[in-house]
Amino acid sequence: MSEIDTTIPGAVPEVVRVFKVVNKNGIHARPAALLVDTASRYSSEIELENEGNVASAKSILSVMTIEACPGATVTVRAKGADAHRAIEALALLFEQGFSESAADGPEEDMDPFEE
Repeated sequence: MSEIDTTIPGAVPEVVRVFKVVNKNGIHARPAALLVDTASRYSSEIELENEGNVASAKSILSVMTIEACPGATVTVRAKGADAHRAIEALALLFEQGFSESAADGPEEDMDPFEE
């Protein structure tokens, strides 16, 4: 997805990028924790938005409130000196499906003893 740099010369950098949630369970507790852990490494103010619900990317309770299901489109806004680096780090999480299976991928919840 494309990155939009809305920085005015001399102002604090702000970067906006839109991602699709590709993992089959959406942003539940584990992906939310990964988002918060990653966002907390940066000094920039980072927000996530899904269908009008806005959350601080540095608060797990806040991230859980955006209710991003599989296929949802999440807008990420980062504002601060390290905004570009923060967006790139968060992009990896979204693009890799939070290291979970894709929404349209094979079912992995099968019984391992089933033949």
